Amino acid sequence: MPLPRPAPGTARWWVVGTVGVLLGVAFAVWFGLASTVGSVRPEVTAYRVESDSSVVVEYDLHRPEGTAVLCRVDALDATKGRVGTVEDAVPATGPTSIHREVRIRTSVRAVTGVVDSCTRVPAPTP
Repeated sequence: MPLPRPAPGTARWWVVGTVGVLLGVAFAVWFGLASTVGSVRPEVTAYRVESDSSVVVEYDLHRPEGTAVLCRVDALDATKGRVGTVEDAVPATGPTSIHREVRIRTSVRAVTGVVDSCTRVPAPTP
């Protein structure tokens, strides 16, 4: 069964619509790639509640080469309240992907550990 042909005079709008959709898809792909290249991304790989006053959080940090990073790692209780926090300074030297293990002292028993944020540390000016 052949496909129906567009009504006379509407072919131009089909072309304009198709080009518009293709440009929109190309822009979305470009924006998605551009927003992640060179970013600092932490990924929690494990956590262990060792006692009522201690949690160990393990995470992988992905960063651009030569970038120093300061990560804030939190321990949370059952109501998602912060019961402990540690700032983990990662020096600029070393590989771009690095595994970190952080021990957090807590005020009460925690149920999980999370990486709250990781920010780039500006390089010192000479």
